[in-house]
Amino acid sequence: MDAAVVEQFGKPLVLRELDIPSPGPGQILVKTEACGVCHTDLHAAHGDWPLKPILPFIPGHEAIGLVVDVGSGVTIVKEGDRVGVPWLYSACGHCEYCLTGWETVCAQAQFGGYTKNGGFAEYILADPNYVAHVPADLAARDAAAIICAGITTYKGIKETAAKPGEWIAISGAGGLGNLGIQYAKAMGLHVCAIDIDDGKLAHAKRIGADLVINASAGDPAAALKKETGGGAHGVLITAPSLTAFKQGVGMTRKRGTCVLVGLPPGEFPVPLFDVVANCITIRGSFVGTRQDMAEALAFAAEGKVRADIELQPLSAINQVLDRLEHGDVASRVVLEFASDSSEMTAVGHTAVTAAFPGNVTAGSGREASAAAQLGYPDQAVGTV
Repeated sequence: MDAAVVEQFGKPLVLRELDIPSPGPGQILVKTEACGVCHTDLHAAHGDWPLKPILPFIPGHEAIGLVVDVGSGVTIVKEGDRVGVPWLYSACGHCEYCLTGWETVCAQAQFGGYTKNGGFAEYILADPNYVAHVPADLAARDAAAIICAGITTYKGIKETAAKPGEWIAISGAGGLGNLGIQYAKAMGLHVCAIDIDDGKLAHAKRIGADLVINASAGDPAAALKKETGGGAHGVLITAPSLTAFKQGVGMTRKRGTCVLVGLPPGEFPVPLFDVVANCITIRGSFVGTRQDMAEALAFAAEGKVRADIELQPLSAINQVLDRLEHGDVASRVVLEFASDSSEMTAVGHTAVTAAFPGNVTAGSGREASAAAQLGYPDQAVGTV
């Protein structure tokens, strides 16, 4: 199978031809039809975050495809089902967070394209208990962005606790914010979109934003408060910008909630007096649960939400990541595999001869090394 592999942090991904993995007990094999490209993939490839993936690994956590093989004991999905392999690859299922529907913060959670090999490959192993079940009338290319950007913004909006008829401010009108605007309108909210790109703001207006503010043209918090009579009841920060985080708190109405989903490196100052005196809640939101996933996909299947997508082949992944890093992606890029074979053949892959270390983190409960998942024999490497 063709796959794009991170072999060194900060270096271009390497296109490799690898063996197709076989599902073990409790696993399924998915033939990838489409996989979205996310800022998280860029952070993963650069090793930006404190908990880094173990090299080598295959990024991608917006994979949609058909189940082509199932391991022993699998009953929840069957061959031929269309599923999504999302960021939340698996969780323990029995800790206090899993039992209360917060599996995204399970201490033993595994993450697709990060601690487990992801969807930048023609085939991917998955845990059937945590895959997304894609509605029959939703195309793979359209579902890809929903299982990451869609669920992230949908859950973030829910976490603001803004009610129908109230204002929500969405900072960042790109790939995440674009979907957030649509979800917010479908949920009955008044939407203000904030960005520094007039083109993105014009598009935000076209897809339903009631108010748009260019943050580079002045004080966005003051402008929002003037237009809404006191600020937004809920604020969703999707932009990976510390400046946007600081502005977001200022946009929040008294007793409102500012939810952070963007993940820029670093820290941002919080105006403690304003937060305390105005009873403002600042809350992080991390993707979403399996129930959130089902709800987010249902909106898309009903045509109420649709990602603006740009289709690219797997062979273009490094150009896509470079554009993403420089803010040159207006929508969501989706790698489409159905028409990718001929283009991948033209790239000319180097045969893999090196043995790589394992890609299993503590508490994963899996003994298969990443090298085995990448098509290398287990005996050639040490399992972590």
